[in-house]
Amino acid sequence: MTARTARGAAAAALAAALIAGAAACSNPAGSAAASGAADSVVVGIANEPETLSPLLGYGKDGNSKVFDGLLTHDADMKLQPALAEALPEVSADGLTYTYRLRRGVTFSDGAPFSAKDVVFTYRTILDARTNNASKAELDAVAAVEQQGEDTVVFTLKYPYAPFAERTVLPIAPEHIAGRQDVNAGDFSTRPVGTGPYVLTGWSKGEKLTFKANPSYWGGEPAVKKLTMAVVKDDDVRATRLRSGELDAAVLPPNLAQGFAGDKARTTLAATSFDYRNVTLPTHHPVTGDPAVRRALDTAVDRRAMVDRLLEGAGKPAYGPVPTDSPWFAAGTERTHDLGKAKKILDDAGWKPGGDGIRAKDGVRASFPLWYLSGDKIRQDHALAFASDAKKAGIEVKAEAGTWEAIEPRMKTDAVLAGGGSPADPDFDQYLLLTSSLGGDGFNNMARYDNKAVDRALEEARRSGDPAVRKAAYDTVQRELAQDPGYVFLTHIDHLYVVADRWEGLTTQVEPHDHGLGAGPWWNIEDWKPKQK
Repeated sequence: MTARTARGAAAAALAAALIAGAAACSNPAGSAAASGAADSVVVGIANEPETLSPLLGYGKDGNSKVFDGLLTHDADMKLQPALAEALPEVSADGLTYTYRLRRGVTFSDGAPFSAKDVVFTYRTILDARTNNASKAELDAVAAVEQQGEDTVVFTLKYPYAPFAERTVLPIAPEHIAGRQDVNAGDFSTRPVGTGPYVLTGWSKGEKLTFKANPSYWGGEPAVKKLTMAVVKDDDVRATRLRSGELDAAVLPPNLAQGFAGDKARTTLAATSFDYRNVTLPTHHPVTGDPAVRRALDTAVDRRAMVDRLLEGAGKPAYGPVPTDSPWFAAGTERTHDLGKAKKILDDAGWKPGGDGIRAKDGVRASFPLWYLSGDKIRQDHALAFASDAKKAGIEVKAEAGTWEAIEPRMKTDAVLAGGGSPADPDFDQYLLLTSSLGGDGFNNMARYDNKAVDRALEEARRSGDPAVRKAAYDTVQRELAQDPGYVFLTHIDHLYVVADRWEGLTTQVEPHDHGLGAGPWWNIEDWKPKQK
């Protein structure tokens, strides 16, 4: 069975189970009907990528549309062959991965795909001169070499258990990207890949447009034109969906509920590893105090946030790992206990003032908390967190801003942040918690520094023994409970409202990033028009 067939079969099998119900829209056919283009889809997303170059980090978790990786994920998140003709051959010591490549594949410009493109992609990402913030995810790679035109061999420094998951990384064409400055060339906005779609335009902050790749090795998609409309404000996205400008959109739970009742729209839910947390910067006089961090971790009412903010579409978060994951460390759940939070602060010398806000050594227990403008879920979480903190005597001043405004402040100011990756615990926890990455862009935003966590993360990524890895990640989660550098709030289910015109719609277990590659359009190349 080919990867395309496997993905299509899994999608069809899961569709009935994942379709949550009908939702309303005054224009049931959406923008496609308005334009007369029955083979076009316009999707509303909240964020756009900074780059479309896989060499700089785009599509590293798969589903990149313009590109393919050696492997891909099916609807059950199982690895399937893509540009490789089969899953890799792994040596007994776990240090060598051999991939046999699919023959006859071409890039969208007609040039043939071969092993040299794979070698070029991985070597370029690992080059110290390449500005790829995620290159630490490939730390295990010692060498990548081609054997002929259709075989690639990876040699690892240590038996990195989830390495095959890393090979969903999109492959870039050496004959184009290799002739440009990797960091400044126009490949990041004019990509060429082997994927099911070809980028036809990108108006930054407005939309990305794609056309079906007629020479795609998996077969030309039935959806011939795909538009990703960038609509950062949740309310505006819901309004455009209702007016028929959009055929589909990601929406927060309260806005998705507003579409219930009309059979012309379908609501799909995707469980996710996507969490919301509050960074507690160690370089701020208030959040840098371990007692304040422990108190806030105890004062927050996570269950109320799930019930009231998410309307039940999620679960409380006690760390980056969801409670229903086999990687979750049982016993690390934290009970909401305002009395305990107050006692922690009292014992640490933070005494209430006349207005109820605490102070210690002349420092007022007050700090800003930034959230992304237009993101209702983040705004609601920030305000709820501030309310819970105030009950314990800590003043949190919620502020909205763009990422351009927020990023320079992250060393000292708290941020309502997010993350999460379902493929393997290393993918999220290493970048989030390793002290060596503190302050490295959006990696370890709180500059968390816990030597026991550092040791456990290294042990987990260097061991091929599942029991050793589980014990190491249990250590990480227990340390976070005792020494929180972040307050984790909720894991969020993603909700999508889609025009009911296509067959094959389904969702995967999703990461935090749910833009171009996630959502029901993760397999849009497999959609077929619904038969009337």
